[in-house]
Amino acid sequence: MHQAFVALGSNLLDPIQQVKNAMAALANIPHTRVCQVSSLYQTAPVGYEADQISQVPDFINAVVAIETDLTPLDLLDVLLEIENNAGRERPYPNAPRVLDCDLLLYENVILNTAKLTLPHPRMHTRGFVLLPLFEIAPHLSLVNHGKIAELIQSNQFSGVNKLSA
Repeated sequence: MHQAFVALGSNLLDPIQQVKNAMAALANIPHTRVCQVSSLYQTAPVGYEADQISQVPDFINAVVAIETDLTPLDLLDVLLEIENNAGRERPYPNAPRVLDCDLLLYENVILNTAKLTLPHPRMHTRGFVLLPLFEIAPHLSLVNHGKIAELIQSNQFSGVNKLSA
């Protein structure tokens, strides 16, 4: 079994339920088991123009640690299928979404293909990924970026709030 981390996010159609449904879908992947699940985090939209932010609902984010026998590309295909089953559409980059399932890490695999880059290329700059990841894997280090704890300490991640259980 290989350890992997998956980020989940939603800001449409009851985002809390969408993320919980995705967690359940991860638990149903053949040859895979969910090991840990972070809390849910409410996150202000990132990557939008100032005049767009008020029109974009906040996101709900979480990170899930899994063990799987699937290859990274096979796991990515299953994650894309989970997104599609939830009704994910991709009208433009960073569009509001029903569900986003990002493969963040897969063991210590470094991969750069047209379909998948591992580790996830922007995760070290995103509080909505690092904070829930730190919650379930506090001693983890990211290739070329260092320990998650140090990345969190050196950055101000405003707009990311842990939801109470």
